[in-house]
Amino acid sequence: MRLLISFAALFLSVILLQLSSGGVGPLDVLSGLQLGFSNQEIGMLGSAHFVGFFIGCWWAPRLMGSVGHSRAFAAFTAAGSIGLMAHMLVLDPYAWALMRVASGLCVAGCYTVVEAWLNAKVTNETRGRTMGAYRVVDMSGSLAAQMIIGVLSPASYVSYNLLAILCCAALLPLVLTKLPQPETPSQPRLRPRLAVDRSPLAAAAVVVAALSSASFRMVGPIYGEEVGLTVGQIAWFLAAFVLGGALAQFPIGWLADKFDRRWVLIWLSAASIASCGVTVMSAGLGTQAVFLSATLFGLTTFPIYSVAAAHAHDFASSEERVELSAALMFWFAVGAIFAPYLASVLIENYGPTALFTMISVGHGALFIFGLTRMRARPTARKRTPYVYAPRTSFTIGRLLRRQRDSNGDAP
Repeated sequence: MRLLISFAALFLSVILLQLSSGGVGPLDVLSGLQLGFSNQEIGMLGSAHFVGFFIGCWWAPRLMGSVGHSRAFAAFTAAGSIGLMAHMLVLDPYAWALMRVASGLCVAGCYTVVEAWLNAKVTNETRGRTMGAYRVVDMSGSLAAQMIIGVLSPASYVSYNLLAILCCAALLPLVLTKLPQPETPSQPRLRPRLAVDRSPLAAAAVVVAALSSASFRMVGPIYGEEVGLTVGQIAWFLAAFVLGGALAQFPIGWLADKFDRRWVLIWLSAASIASCGVTVMSAGLGTQAVFLSATLFGLTTFPIYSVAAAHAHDFASSEERVELSAALMFWFAVGAIFAPYLASVLIENYGPTALFTMISVGHGALFIFGLTRMRARPTARKRTPYVYAPRTSFTIGRLLRRQRDSNGDAP
């Protein structure tokens, strides 16, 4: 308990950051629809967020090395707050895209600082409990962020101002903490090729994971609006997806540790295709059916990233874990940059169900590729334990490295 209290300031900053950054995505979609933006322009906003996220992941360790943790965190929260407050000053989708780059930069930079701080303060004895609490805080904040749009009016200066206030508030717990600022860690080398070399299937799987989650969370409100959901119901629709992902972690983790992870990925892809079909068919069956289908969609698609990461780490040495985690995050970011815009173009031309058609095609390709890779080489003799891997920064691998090494071989 004393350990968790000592990190309370960091965790509170994470929750406030999640509420701010997680709320702006769906709010932008609903605001864009009200202001007459095209679906393609709305999809461009989601892609712009991940462009900023990628830049932040790369730049944040360098900025920390120059100015320190607290000042870097302050700079990133300032960028996010400015991007939020400027929304209603310029009602143009291309200007909003630049603002969303700022919000993505803020998210990646702030998470990099928080995770570097946690990594410097935890010990081998406290790492498991700290990471468990961090995952709960991160997931809870993400779930609450989807619900916040139910009380925010689209295209309202007040709504964006409230999100900016939350972003600024995230700065207070961290800069006022009495914990001494840690030394700046060395930044991991970004070697995207490492993920492909260790596991081509894992690299492909994280791209497909981005195709699912980024398109759903950034463009999903368009689908919800097209099928007749109200703003409050869209909030529940998005929250149901996150809840499904949270519920999936334990059973999928158990399966990934007990059976060949390639088969787990293959069957998750098959289940994801089925859940896409269920989601489309449930559109005319009432709101409860739509919410249940979104939960099922999260249950089948959300764990794919963590299973893929575990599979890749089965073929990596301990010294490669940090760089491999960064490489996997790179491929996720690449997929997340293109997915929202591609989804919005398809919706514009073929209707709302095209979102789930696109996701189904991606998982179908992963299903076939997984079967192909089954013949390429046998499964790893020694396997790392399944670990839920937050998709937060290139430095998350530092926090997860010892967990993958110290827990022993999976059964």
